[in-house]
Amino acid sequence: MQSEKYSADLKEIRSMMDRSTRFLSLSGLSGVMAGIYALIGAYLAHQIIQDARNSMNYTYGFEDVLARNIGESPIQQLLVIAVVVLILALVTAYILTKRKAQKTKQNIWGKQTLRLAGSFITPLLVGGLFTLSLLQYELLGLVAPAMLIFYGLACIHASKYTLGTVKYLGWTCALLGLINTQFIGYGLYFWAAGFGISHIIYGAIMYNKYDRKSQYPLNHYT
Repeated sequence: MQSEKYSADLKEIRSMMDRSTRFLSLSGLSGVMAGIYALIGAYLAHQIIQDARNSMNYTYGFEDVLARNIGESPIQQLLVIAVVVLILALVTAYILTKRKAQKTKQNIWGKQTLRLAGSFITPLLVGGLFTLSLLQYELLGLVAPAMLIFYGLACIHASKYTLGTVKYLGWTCALLGLINTQFIGYGLYFWAAGFGISHIIYGAIMYNKYDRKSQYPLNHYT
């Protein structure tokens, strides 16, 4: 009996330590929604590129078509789609995560959130600047791989401050990005797989593992 009491106390202490160092209110449902937005955006982008390719009467790959339309309407439309997808994903994530934080009584703007945001934004910012350089030199075939790789690294780097499932999402996106470097011309498909399908899969896992529970059980963070 005494041993069981010590074991229970130890679990409670470890649980309190996890709650004090990790932001555990990240919503899995927001990941699912982000994936859906990304797939819709990828479909719209595919239609835009396909129309541009048909109007040019040849069968180049997606990146080749874009390279021949730098500064023109297709590129502008794709940028608009990307910005809208990003805004929708961020707004949805904030709303759902805030709602979950209120249920679990965790401060959404606490120290955990700042550590998580700092760890996530740093690799993402570097990746964003690198991607802009690729666009500057019209190396469009490497844009999708770079986005996936740096986003994956951002998730891996930030995972120690939130739910462990984020780490596996990061590795998946980074791996897809690396594979994409060997299949230039198929960036949109890899982009859809990483930002779309992977988010839906891991978001569903997080939702079933964490969101549907009233409390976070020990050893369920990884």
